[in-house]
Amino acid sequence: MATSSSSSSATKLLTAAASLTHLRRPMATCSAARLVPQPPDLIRWVRREGGSVHPGLKIANDGASSSLGATVLSTQPIPGGSDLISLPSGLPLRFDSSVEPGSALDRLARRVPEELWAMRLGLKLLQERAEVGSFWWPYISNLPEAFSLPIFFSGEDIKSLQYAPLLHQVNKRCRFLLEFEKEVKSLLADLTPNDHLFGGQNVDASSLGWAMSAVSSRAFRLHGEILPGGKHTDVPMLLPLIDMCNHSFDPNARIVQERDSSSSKMLVMVVAERHIEQDTPVTLNYGCLTNDLFLLDYGFVIPSNPYDITELKYDRNLLDAASMVAGVSSPNFSSPEEWQQEILTKLNLMGDNAVLKVTLGGQGLVDGRLLASLRVLLTRDREAVEKLDLDSLMSLSADAPLGLPIETAALRTVIALCVVALEYFPTKVMQDEAILKGDISSSMQLAVQFRMQKKLLLIDVMRKLTQRVRMLSKDKTAA
Repeated sequence: MATSSSSSSATKLLTAAASLTHLRRPMATCSAARLVPQPPDLIRWVRREGGSVHPGLKIANDGASSSLGATVLSTQPIPGGSDLISLPSGLPLRFDSSVEPGSALDRLARRVPEELWAMRLGLKLLQERAEVGSFWWPYISNLPEAFSLPIFFSGEDIKSLQYAPLLHQVNKRCRFLLEFEKEVKSLLADLTPNDHLFGGQNVDASSLGWAMSAVSSRAFRLHGEILPGGKHTDVPMLLPLIDMCNHSFDPNARIVQERDSSSSKMLVMVVAERHIEQDTPVTLNYGCLTNDLFLLDYGFVIPSNPYDITELKYDRNLLDAASMVAGVSSPNFSSPEEWQQEILTKLNLMGDNAVLKVTLGGQGLVDGRLLASLRVLLTRDREAVEKLDLDSLMSLSADAPLGLPIETAALRTVIALCVVALEYFPTKVMQDEAILKGDISSSMQLAVQFRMQKKLLLIDVMRKLTQRVRMLSKDKTAA
């Protein structure tokens, strides 16, 4: 459940949002609306500035995608291998070497934690948004007015996420924006009107949140300048028009970077991976991400996301509770022997620098460190364990490395952990489904969809592990 501090931070951010005077115009209630009611033609601008756009593409409104506001759609069949969009090096918006070291913008950017890199580019975006006649105004004016990201949820909707790891991240970002607002205002107070970074416009937590959300939901990390030795820097970039393409784990297009034959500058292109039918959105793979990141950074949730995981804390009391649920007797969970402690330390589950976060779901189904620890703690056969390397102990695909009884007990314990984890959620899946059928806000809908997917993930892990236990039982009977 949400902590009081997360609700408090979110409430303060919402208060800031309610009082915000935007740099161009007031914020509308429709999250898919663009910054300007009738923005300049983005495709025409890209072409005018030296880019290219396939004649079979258009921009279509996409009310279902709050992070994009619009999407790129095919108006005719397009063969695979076709160049869809090409941007010369001057069109991507990035925070780069053109920012003068030691300048006010540079000093602000240096105060942004690396994990919140989107705020660095967000500062540049806000600066361009405030500048009259900005080169990027045709692009910026096509951005969404608002984003349905959790930092803008109401306190009640944040509580409805029901998942502590995401609540922690939302709270962390809200606190950062509220504190960073103070730093920005303090720095701006010392500048003359002519040196003001944002044209004298008010910048508060909400406008900072808008900029950070625009970047986190749209930027791509691509190759930048070539370093000595032929390596490239990794640079976040806002790619006009390209960033209107929807996400898919099975995309019909991909981004490529090519060097312009007439110069040393890099072209950013989108190329069709396969034949694209008429009236089909152009899709890119944003990354093999969890629903936590998709919701936190992009404002959507993917049902049955194969890369989604649920985080648990590796805790002896939790293991004891799970062993009781599973009917597995193992006093070693609470008091491992010295040789078992040594292996747990190698697994980084014991010791001063231990990492106690373990996961369920995703491509591996069960965190290898968790599985190895259970196998080790459930056996007394030290010699058998020492014959195995850590990779064998951590692999779910291994054929019962310590024997069928230990393997069965370990998997049953993981199944019980899923049961215990489900109990932490205040609502059940059927209740969530009923809530989604009601008249609820878009943010509440996202929150309920998110928590329901976490529960379905745990149920799916239980189902797959139960099938594996049954197979092991058959093997034991056959033997």
